[in-house]
Amino acid sequence: MSAIDPGELEAMDPGGFVGALGLVFDGVEDGGVRAHLDCGPGHHQPYGIVHGGVYATIVETLASISAALDVMPQGKVVVGVSNSTDFLRAHRTGRIDAAAAAIHRGRLQQLWQVTITRAVDGKVVARGQVRLQVLDPDQVGGRASDEVGR
Repeated sequence: MSAIDPGELEAMDPGGFVGALGLVFDGVEDGGVRAHLDCGPGHHQPYGIVHGGVYATIVETLASISAALDVMPQGKVVVGVSNSTDFLRAHRTGRIDAAAAAIHRGRLQQLWQVTITRAVDGKVVARGQVRLQVLDPDQVGGRASDEVGR
């Protein structure tokens, strides 16, 4: 993950998958990232409600960015190792707000919780937590796409 300045978070264009989702970053509060999404038919599963993958994506994104901001001053990076998202209430259209909060900020691992609420009434629609491993940048695994198959 590239460096993100908390002061510039609101202007950040996430691009890629998160950008296609339409997630908008609102800022950082107490170290946790806040964002919102205006839900509509493009976010629905076949029954006309917001797809659980939307919520899981928001949880993963906010937890990961929050943890990354926390470890950047030490020259570290984070990678997600577990995402558990609970879907609590159906939502169809309109704004949802999400906020990340640290549960544990350890030297080797972090645990973040993200709560997603309906803007119209403040009711929780989903919540999840992500466990992240703290690494040195040269420890991040995987192979570049040009190396796959070699």
